[in-house]
Amino acid sequence: MKREMGPEAFSEGVRALLASYRAIPPGATVRLAKKTSNLFRKRAENPNPGLDVSGLGGVISVDPAARTADVAGMCTYEELVAVTLRYGLAPKVVPQLKTITLGGAVTGLGIESTSFRNGLPHESVTEIDVLTGSGDIITATPTGEYADLFYGFPNSYGTLGYSVRLRIELESVAPYVALRHIRFGSIAELQAAMDHIVTDGSHDGERVDYLDGVVFSAAESYLTLGRQTDEPGPVSDYTGMDIFYRSIQERETDRLTISDYLWRWDTDWFWCSRAFGAQNPKVRRWWPKRLLRSSFYWKLIAYDHRWNIGDKLNARKGLPPSERVVQDIEVPIENTAAYVEWFLENVPIEPIWLCPLRLRSGGPSCSGLTTEPGELASPREGGGKNTTSGPQDPRSASPRAGADKHRQWPLYPLAPNRTYVNVGFWSGVPVTPGDPGHTNKLIERKVSELDGHKSLYSESFYDRDEFNDLYGGGHYELLKKRYDPDGRLLDLYAKAVKRQ
Repeated sequence: MKREMGPEAFSEGVRALLASYRAIPPGATVRLAKKTSNLFRKRAENPNPGLDVSGLGGVISVDPAARTADVAGMCTYEELVAVTLRYGLAPKVVPQLKTITLGGAVTGLGIESTSFRNGLPHESVTEIDVLTGSGDIITATPTGEYADLFYGFPNSYGTLGYSVRLRIELESVAPYVALRHIRFGSIAELQAAMDHIVTDGSHDGERVDYLDGVVFSAAESYLTLGRQTDEPGPVSDYTGMDIFYRSIQERETDRLTISDYLWRWDTDWFWCSRAFGAQNPKVRRWWPKRLLRSSFYWKLIAYDHRWNIGDKLNARKGLPPSERVVQDIEVPIENTAAYVEWFLENVPIEPIWLCPLRLRSGGPSCSGLTTEPGELASPREGGGKNTTSGPQDPRSASPRAGADKHRQWPLYPLAPNRTYVNVGFWSGVPVTPGDPGHTNKLIERKVSELDGHKSLYSESFYDRDEFNDLYGGGHYELLKKRYDPDGRLLDLYAKAVKRQ
């Protein structure tokens, strides 16, 4: 798949988008008319027509000399990577599932094995066109009139607006990736090794370009170290019978093409394809190869959400229904072992994924947030004063008392110059009678105890005060009043926790 749409097709897509906005009845909630999603929380049905984003699904242009790309908001990373690899380039962070869109990864966050050196996907954005709740398309950059939206857009999940076009930085990539899988007998040992690699960018004198890990048990965990290389040679293929995450346990070294490395997790949705029998050799042999991909498994999950198929099958076996525990959380690297060991003792889910990250050094800073106290310009007028409640200066809307005022991304505040580790786990546990979301609530409390955060793509159970404290509520309120003054878009708490 190599889709380049060009400026003219993009302009047509923008016209269709604006026409669909105008067709939504006044006062009705504005949402996307989108059949697919990578969210894992139930949502209320939208009775109104949605935004037509069907013309915003490709790469507009690539500038190989500047190493940038202009990309429509609904372009998937599968489409984007297919285009950029022709120039020997790739996005600085490529989330691991093919159908994640660039706009989705920016407004809803994303992560991958380059995040220890390149941060998160939104840190590679240099400018973004946003359709706001007011129906205006504005261009937000790190400095200037709409810098507050540029920094506040990540983790807003479409509640401040929808990305229409993004300009992103790219990096050069080699044709192959050489892998080393290093086993550890304790999580503490893995944590120490990961911290050293993130700090040095190397291991045993060899450069590390990609870094993530898998925990199978407290006594068996691995770090996978990737190094880009031009050296020709045999490569492995994990798009058929062989399964990537099992290879980590079976071999110490490996080689993949750059494309197969970027999508190594997609074929089996990490390891979640086993829930559908796709890892059974007898079943896999007959499973259509084109359906060995995360987007198809997601459709199966969507059917289960709608019809409660899994719970009905459990009931026939005399088993309780399941509580979905599908989450990604982040804790400071020094708390990784404490969190993982607690998780393994209290939540019967394995394997789990580890991915270190740091905010990019020298990246955008909060210098763009120059709004004076109580002054937020209207995007239509470009000036004026809006009296607001809550914190009077967006720069002071820190998530916790005493936190650094200059954290870069206020709705998902990570401290600069600090390493975090993303821990991903995606399965289910038996429900606890009388306590919906029991295990997820335990996880939320433990993550907060260890000075961490969790992503909001799945179910959340925070009360509003804690949610606001964790996710920049004061700053969000100011942005909401400026860019969605009539409340045409959902509120972030309503969308993430109440599942509206």
